[in-house]
Amino acid sequence: MSFNKKFQDYLPSLLLVILMMLVVGIYCPGLQGGFLFDDDPNLQELGTYGGVVDFETFKSFVFTGISSSLGRPLSLATFLLDDNTWPSHAEGFKVTNLKIHLLTGLFLCWASLNLMRLLGRSENEAVWIALLNCAIWMLHPYMVSTTLYVIQRMAQLAALFIFSGMTAYLYGRLQIVYGRIKSGYLWMSFSLIVCTLLGLLSKENGILLVLLVLLIESCLPSSVPKLYWQWRLLFLGLPSLLIIAAILSKIEIGTAPWINRPFNQWERVLTEPRILWEYLYHLYAPRIEGRGLFQDGYSFSRSLLHPITTLTSIIGLIVSIAVAIKYRKRFPIPCLAILFFLTSHLLESTWLNLELYFEHRNYASSAFLFLPLAVGLVQLNRIIDYRLAIFCCILVLLLLAFLTWKRSNLWSNTNRLQYYWAASTPESVRAQNQITQVLLAHRKMDAAVKHLEDSVEKFNTSGFLTINLLYLKIHLGRAQEADFISAGERLVYQPFDAQALSSLRKMVDDLADTEIDITYARYTIKLLENIYSNESYKNSYIFKKLYFYFKGRLYLRLKEYSNALENYKTAMAMYSETDAALSMVAEVANRNRPHEALILLDQAEQIYKLQPTMSLKRSRNVYDKEFVRMRLTLEALEKYNHENDSIPRAE
Repeated sequence: MSFNKKFQDYLPSLLLVILMMLVVGIYCPGLQGGFLFDDDPNLQELGTYGGVVDFETFKSFVFTGISSSLGRPLSLATFLLDDNTWPSHAEGFKVTNLKIHLLTGLFLCWASLNLMRLLGRSENEAVWIALLNCAIWMLHPYMVSTTLYVIQRMAQLAALFIFSGMTAYLYGRLQIVYGRIKSGYLWMSFSLIVCTLLGLLSKENGILLVLLVLLIESCLPSSVPKLYWQWRLLFLGLPSLLIIAAILSKIEIGTAPWINRPFNQWERVLTEPRILWEYLYHLYAPRIEGRGLFQDGYSFSRSLLHPITTLTSIIGLIVSIAVAIKYRKRFPIPCLAILFFLTSHLLESTWLNLELYFEHRNYASSAFLFLPLAVGLVQLNRIIDYRLAIFCCILVLLLLAFLTWKRSNLWSNTNRLQYYWAASTPESVRAQNQITQVLLAHRKMDAAVKHLEDSVEKFNTSGFLTINLLYLKIHLGRAQEADFISAGERLVYQPFDAQALSSLRKMVDDLADTEIDITYARYTIKLLENIYSNESYKNSYIFKKLYFYFKGRLYLRLKEYSNALENYKTAMAMYSETDAALSMVAEVANRNRPHEALILLDQAEQIYKLQPTMSLKRSRNVYDKEFVRMRLTLEALEKYNHENDSIPRAE
């Protein structure tokens, strides 16, 4: 009897360990996959200065992130656990992501347990509900795209600190229930301050912890002791108002399209309710693979009735929110599941200028979404034989594990995965480009060109495909002047496209740095001038500075040094950033043009003196030495050239 009692006491812990082992096992195949999509632009800075090897390079990588205005330094710092240079291998990064997934699941289990205790569940029921909720969440195939997509460690860490913050807060709340008032308030205060800060430094979603805790408070039964109103106001009320005010401040007046999106803010607001219902459908009706990362072709809503599902989705959300708010005390678990899910989407699924659809936005928001299911499964033994109830639980978890294992296997081969996404999303421009890459990988050059030509005709507003078609022909040595003219004529009316700009940069880099036919460089300058006549590009500050920089590089390749110098000077002034300026000096110097490089170095030094210290990637001591070193090197080179070669100068 004693043995059975002890075994029953330790059984949940044993099952939790088995769950962790199962999660590791089903994710193992996916660890073999490669980097994807945003991984490279976010992580390439690891290798910019020869690797992160000292404090200066650490500061440069960790505090200059491009993902947001805050830079997400804590997330970037964790990537140094896996490598300190770039290019790198993805497996180590994915292993760390998996470890974070396990840790996040543990905190979700703990938070769920504390919540069930607060809601008055018996200890036995609370343990099993928490374990089931955690198991369903960890084994769900929807979490694969966050765990195995390296850069989404940012979303993982934000969720980790939200869950750990809730765990500590709810623990403190329980202390108050048990009469340990001082200890309870210390735990709650500490958790909100520390975990919100850590979450915010990982990803902006971390700021929502306070709102989510306030939401949990609103669902607690009246039997739970009330908090001191002063503490509630200081730690929950005022921060929540500030967060809501900050989010509301992003609402724009007018319906002009965003320069980097095919939709405007109003259209995004209309579209997101449809997407939220789609998220919910796939969370409750899981499948092996979803839409993937090629979401640029998602059909957005243009009005309440176009499509009609826009109106029905909005009405459905309004009704759900109203019902959940009204009955949150009577039915706290399902109401909390709904409100927690929607509140977690406040930043990424409302009116901010982001892409429409990504699965990783559900990583934290689905935390309590499976609580009603877990409660139902635990309470099955009240209706049916307990052995049948256990069988139902095992069946649900095995089904999820199988789907996740299959998805993990698909993610083990990056090329196959991306081709799968491309084939299943014919409305996506990125997908068409990916199919082209697959054809090129199989050396089907003619088929690749034909597919891209057909895609350019089909997606006739896509500058991304227009540039990629021209770039492909250049790469294959098939480009004619007529191809540049045709691309220019299209780009004159096509809307601004950030992806097109990225492809254009790669094309210019190749033309400037390789032995590709030099006449292509001159054609490209004319192409750039055509693009510059397009108001949507001309109004983009990013393109304007790149326009002069690109021309400077191309004129340098053409050995038209006066034109190159003037364009570099204009680009340098527009960038107004020391590292960019020094990079331009180095490009000119590497072409054995020390005189022009010295002129640019003088301008770079002026930019450096005016740039705020906080925005510098390295310390001023490093830059001071670098300017002295470069000047001495360039002066020596200029003297050598003057004495030996008499290289003409561009004044």
